[in-house]
Amino acid sequence: MVFGFGKSRAVEPSSEEIEIESILFQGASNGNPVDLKAHGRLTQAGLIPAKELISDALARRADMIRIDPKGRAAAVTLYVDGVPFPGTRMSSPQALAVTQMLKLLAGLSVKERQRPQSGGIHTEYKQTPYLLLIDTMPMKGGGGERLVVRARNLDQQLETPDELGFTEELRLRIREITSHREKVVLVSGPPNSGVTTLSFGVIRSIDAYLYAIFSLADFGERSITHISQQQIVEGETYDKQLARCVRSEADVIIVDPLLADDRLKMTFEYANRVCLVSEYKARDAAHCIEQLREKLGPQQVAERLGMVLSQKLIRVLCDECKQAYRPHPKLLQKVGLPPETKVLYRPPQPTAEGDMEHCHQCGSIGYYGRTGLIEAIEVSEKIKELILSGAEPRQIKSAARKEGMQSFQSDGLRLVAEGKTSLEELQRAFKA
Repeated sequence: MVFGFGKSRAVEPSSEEIEIESILFQGASNGNPVDLKAHGRLTQAGLIPAKELISDALARRADMIRIDPKGRAAAVTLYVDGVPFPGTRMSSPQALAVTQMLKLLAGLSVKERQRPQSGGIHTEYKQTPYLLLIDTMPMKGGGGERLVVRARNLDQQLETPDELGFTEELRLRIREITSHREKVVLVSGPPNSGVTTLSFGVIRSIDAYLYAIFSLADFGERSITHISQQQIVEGETYDKQLARCVRSEADVIIVDPLLADDRLKMTFEYANRVCLVSEYKARDAAHCIEQLREKLGPQQVAERLGMVLSQKLIRVLCDECKQAYRPHPKLLQKVGLPPETKVLYRPPQPTAEGDMEHCHQCGSIGYYGRTGLIEAIEVSEKIKELILSGAEPRQIKSAARKEGMQSFQSDGLRLVAEGKTSLEELQRAFKA
């Protein structure tokens, strides 16, 4: 069922009114029916404001919307390519109506306000399909609910190694490590760092024509071809699921994120019979190794871990308005770029009069879209020694760099040299 009422109006920061095409809500991703008639008062109060909020956010290229109740008003923040900008002002009653309306459209309980809820809404905006991921969190002291909406453009999902900017060397190392029916390969990172997207790039780097790849993971709305999706038998333990895949001669098994300690330990126990690929929550690759060592002991991590990858998301310069400049030799030396580098790029700079030309593609932000800086630490003999000796994350990072492994810094400088991002954006990302 499609919920839509034509056009809505929005206000740009310049206060000049423009026509904003309205979003179409097409149903909850969890399949729960949405009965608007049974919630008539909520629909009357919240549907149009919810449509206006989401439509305006997508018109501004926002990938995330956040509403924080604060007394009589609510703070609305739009995140464009991960950077926050102030959104439309809202009263607390209106924010409540929007939050409740989006919960209803996502097939969630509008009566439950004391615990977190997560869901999704299938939508269409300007003939482009989106999945809106809805998360609510109760505020401390009974101050309402925080709402976070993440907009996923289903026509622009970055999933292949090429789309994610994997170097050929990184793809070859992933393929080599996953080809021996042993080891654990993990993708780690904090929330909103693109861990799941990076995982897809890792999985697609494995040669599915040469190796049997089985999946026990729930990919949600996404799908990967040439992978054998295993049916989860009710009552079957994780141990038995892995054993079943091993008996079926799997070379690689993809499993859901390792959140529970017992699943983590079981995964590493099977890593001498099959290669396992999963996700693990950690600050970055080196801290992931430290956390694994604390949970499993240094010996098992050193013997069974093959590689850990992590990612930082950075903005990509807008191709329509990025500005070329000749870097000073001292700057190249300071940041570690080759002295023969003749040109770098940055966002457009204001003229002597302080004016800037408007860019219709990026909205004069200077950046359009994001990509990832990828760090990959392979457990070499030297890294094994450091794991066994209890070395700190900074020592592991330093050793990995000395061995020529891909780091955030090296990958970032590669993207700067290729003209895809700027030194200023790298500095912002590393400070965040």
